[in-house]
Amino acid sequence: MPTDIFHASRWTRGNHLFPTIIEVTDKAVTLRNRTWFTRDEISVSMGKVASVHIQTGLIWSTILIESSGGADPLTSHGHKKSDAKRIKALIEDYQAAYAKLDE
Repeated sequence: MPTDIFHASRWTRGNHLFPTIIEVTDKAVTLRNRTWFTRDEISVSMGKVASVHIQTGLIWSTILIESSGGADPLTSHGHKKSDAKRIKALIEDYQAAYAKLDE
């Protein structure tokens, strides 16, 4: 399956030098943050994604991906509205396919 990668805008808070990246595959959702000296990567298995919440502003959107494991949600801000909607649609499509495999 293809991997879809979405970059946050460099014009938003916390993304000026190293923008947040969300990678969506058929197996997992991965959020990557970088700083000068560190790299933080968090993955949630597609079967463990409980909900996807999009908060939209005038230009940018914030995405919250909550897991059923009870951990803190994956949060990323500064994405275009179209990207946020595409991320949500991809996750819902992969979850639907994942549910059909379990039947």
